[in-house]
Amino acid sequence: MSEKRDIKTIIDQEVEIVEPSLYHVILLNDDYTTMEFVVSVITDVFHLQAAQASRVMMEVHTKGRGVAGTYTKDIAQTKAEIVMRMAFKRNFPLKCILEEV
Repeated sequence: MSEKRDIKTIIDQEVEIVEPSLYHVILLNDDYTTMEFVVSVITDVFHLQAAQASRVMMEVHTKGRGVAGTYTKDIAQTKAEIVMRMAFKRNFPLKCILEEV
């Protein structure tokens, strides 16, 4: 005894693909963290070349803040936490914030 089954295929199904939001990781200026440390953090954590890292550091120094990188939320949060942990270990008050792009 064989059963006949109805198989229906959905052909025109609309799928909406949403790109994840991006976030800037922003370093904030303070009066105690050394410029050398900020450059080393930018090169180590954000993988920028020394010249680019120096430019970001000078932006932090002169404007009070600078974008070190732009990532999806999870990656941005992780990088900000790494930066603040590194600063804490060196007794620097360097802070990071995230801003949605």
